[in-house]
Amino acid sequence: MSTGPLIVQSDKTLLLDIDHPDSVECRRAIAPFAELERSPEHIHTYRLTNLGLWNARAAGHDAEQVIDTLIKYSRYAVPHSILVDVAETMSRYGRLRLEADPIHGLILVTTDSAVLEEVIRAKKIAPLLGARIDSETIVVHPSQRGAIKQSLLRLGWPAEDFAGYVDGQAHEIGLRQDGWKIRPYQELAAEGFWHGGSGVVVLPCGAGKTIVGAAAMAHAKATTLILVTNTVAARQWRDELLRRTTLNEDEIGEYSGAKKEIRPVTIATYQVMTKKKNGVYAHLDLFDTHDWGLIIYDEVHLLPAPIFRFTADIQSRRRLGLTATLVREDGMEGEVFSLIGPKRFDVPWKEIESQGYIAPAECIEVRVNLSESERLLYATAEPEEKYRYCATTKTKGEVVQELVSYHANEQILVIGQYIDQLDTLSETLGVPLIKGDTPVKERERLFAAFRTGEITCLVVSKVANFSVDLPDATIAIQVSGAFGSRQEEAQRLGRILRPKSDGRGAKFYSVVSRDTVDQDFAANRQRFLAEQGYAYRIIDADDVFQGKI
Repeated sequence: MSTGPLIVQSDKTLLLDIDHPDSVECRRAIAPFAELERSPEHIHTYRLTNLGLWNARAAGHDAEQVIDTLIKYSRYAVPHSILVDVAETMSRYGRLRLEADPIHGLILVTTDSAVLEEVIRAKKIAPLLGARIDSETIVVHPSQRGAIKQSLLRLGWPAEDFAGYVDGQAHEIGLRQDGWKIRPYQELAAEGFWHGGSGVVVLPCGAGKTIVGAAAMAHAKATTLILVTNTVAARQWRDELLRRTTLNEDEIGEYSGAKKEIRPVTIATYQVMTKKKNGVYAHLDLFDTHDWGLIIYDEVHLLPAPIFRFTADIQSRRRLGLTATLVREDGMEGEVFSLIGPKRFDVPWKEIESQGYIAPAECIEVRVNLSESERLLYATAEPEEKYRYCATTKTKGEVVQELVSYHANEQILVIGQYIDQLDTLSETLGVPLIKGDTPVKERERLFAAFRTGEITCLVVSKVANFSVDLPDATIAIQVSGAFGSRQEEAQRLGRILRPKSDGRGAKFYSVVSRDTVDQDFAANRQRFLAEQGYAYRIIDADDVFQGKI
C-alpha cells in the first residue's frame, strides 16, 4: 500500500488530502482530466466526468496516462471498475470521425460498425444524415456538421472532426517581436490549437491570451473575426495587435454599437452580434457573408446561446476559444466542446506563477456579522431577495473603508454586483465609479488614469470582470458578486494577476456575510481557484479593524 495523497472511489470521486507533501504535484497531475467539486480545509473532492476525460483525450492524454496517474498517487488500490470505466469512456472519443470525401463530401466514418448502427437509429441523428455508403461510412449533410457533433456528444459518442477547414481569404499577418518575445507556453498553445484545427486554449488572466490569439493569426495568415465581451475589450485587442503584429490601423476594424467597420481583421462585440431588430438578429450575416480564415472567441465561457447556434453553421472555419476557465454556470460546457472544439491547451495557474509570468496572489476571505436589525430583515426576506440583503450590509462598507486606508499606497479595485452599493462606496471613499452606463470614453480615461497611478482606487461593477488590462492593480476587494459564479471569481482574481513592474505580489479580499447565503455562494465561487492551488485564509472583520491583516 502506498501512502499517496489521493483516495479513488468507485463513485468516480477522487479525495485529495491537501496536507500531504505530494498534494501539489498530485493536483497538477489530475487537473487535465478531473473536475473539482468541493474544497473545504483538508480534503478536496474531485470528480471524473465523461467530458473531462474526453477533453483530456483531445488534448493528447490517453487512458493509460490517466490510469497511471491514479495508481501512482492513490493511497489504496484503485477500484477495478474505475480503471475499466476510464479506459472505456476515453475509447469512445474518436470512434466516430467526420471526414471530407472527394466524391461524397462530408462523411461520418467509424472504426466500429456497431456504434454507427446505434447512432444512425437515434431520432435526433437520422435527419442529419444522407445515403449510407458502406457498413462503416454514411454521408452527412454539410450544413449539419455542427449539429451532428452536438447530438453525438449528447449520445455519448463524441466525434473527432477531420473534415478540414477552408483557408478563407488570405491576409499577411506576422508577429513583430521587437523588445519582447513570445513566451514558450504561448507558442505551445498556438501550435496546439493550429495542429488540432479548432478548439479552446485555457490560460490564467494576465498570462497573455491575446498573444496566443495573435500567434494563431500569424499561423492562419488570413482574414480574422474576433468576438469580444465589450467595446473596451475590443479597443484593448486592437491596441495589442498593433503593438505585437505587422498589422496597421487600416487593417483592423471595430464592429460594435458605436462603429460598423469591416476590415481584414474585424473585432466585434457579443452584444452587437446578438442584438435583435424586429425579432431578427440583424448583424449575424457578418459570420457567413465574409470569407473568414479564423474566428477567435475571447472569454469563450461567456458565449451567449445565439452565438452557439451560428457557430454550428460555420464549422468549416477555424475557431479558437480563449478563456481562463472552461467552467460555465449554465452547464453548457458540452456545447463549447462540440461547437468551438475541445480543450487544446491548458496549464495550471500556479505553474505560470512559478515561472514568474503572473504575480503571486494571496486570497483572504473577510467575514462580517449582520447587525440585529439586518439579521431580522434577512430572516424575513423573500428567497430571491436574501442575497441582496446580506451582500449589501452596511458593515461591508466599513470593512472596505478600513482595507482601502490600510493599503493606501497601492492600486486598489473595489468590485461589486449591486449598483446602489457601489454608488455609496464610491461616494464614501471619494473615488470614481465605473458601471454599465459609464460612457466608453470615460471608462477608457479612468482606466488609463489608473494605469498611470494618477488614480489609486477605482470602484467597478461587473463591467470590469472581463478583458480589462490593469497591470498594476495589486489589491482587489470584492463586496458582492453574481451568486455562486466560479468563473466570475476567477476573472476577478485575474484582474490583479498581471506581473507587477516591481515584482510585488497581489491580495484578493472577498468580504462575506457570516451565516448567510453569501457564505454558501462564496464557498462555491472559490472552487475553481482552489483547484488551481489558491487557498483562502479566513479572517474576521474585527481583525481588519484592529489592523491584524
